[in-house]
Amino acid sequence: LITKADNARLVLQIDNAKLAADDFRTKYETELGMRQLVEADTNGLRRILDELTLCKADLEMQVESLKEELICLKKNHEEEVNTLRCQLGDRLNVEVDAAPPVDLNKILDDMRCQYEALVENNRRDVEAWFNTQTEELNQQVVSSSEQLQCCQTEIIELRRNVNALEIELQAQHSMRNSLEATLAETEARYSSQLAQMQGLISNVEAQLAEIRCDLERQNQEYQVLLDVKARLESEIATYRRLLEGEDCK
Repeated sequence: LITKADNARLVLQIDNAKLAADDFRTKYETELGMRQLVEADTNGLRRILDELTLCKADLEMQVESLKEELICLKKNHEEEVNTLRCQLGDRLNVEVDAAPPVDLNKILDDMRCQYEALVENNRRDVEAWFNTQTEELNQQVVSSSEQLQCCQTEIIELRRNVNALEIELQAQHSMRNSLEATLAETEARYSSQLAQMQGLISNVEAQLAEIRCDLERQNQEYQVLLDVKARLESEIATYRRLLEGEDCK
């Protein structure tokens, strides 16, 4: 009874250890899947961040190109104004007697104001567009950086959980192996004890059979002795009667 109870207890402990190991394995696989998903999201965010960085660099290059173009436009405008001023000056000298007086400075000032206003509007539009794009990119970069930081923190936590689950799973495997070894050792020990007890029982049964044979033999001898005793008593009685008969004569 003790052996069966111990075996049943060990088997129950092994089953519980197997169930616990399966549960930890399921948790480990779940955490591992979540970790892989988060790492995939992190890689996607990194690609987006790289794309935004490249886009920002491209926009900065476009702005520099527009600034250079603006400088070139200003330079061309000044050259055109100077050329026009020279042409108008020559024509004024040639046609001074044929044409009414013209305020050349006013005309040049008006043209310069128009060009400068146009250039200023273009510059403002470009700067506004660049500032808007830069602000949007900065916000996207900040948002992506925050998401990346959150993902990295989550990955660290998941790795910590996975490591803890791996340690716990290894402990459960070790405990199960230990219980299985203990069960095998117990079964071997009780099997040996059972074999010894069966040998003792066989010896006792053999001794009992021998004793039973001795008792039967002694009983037979006793019956023989009783028969001999009865015959002797009968003969003694007969001799006694004979002797008594002789005495009476």
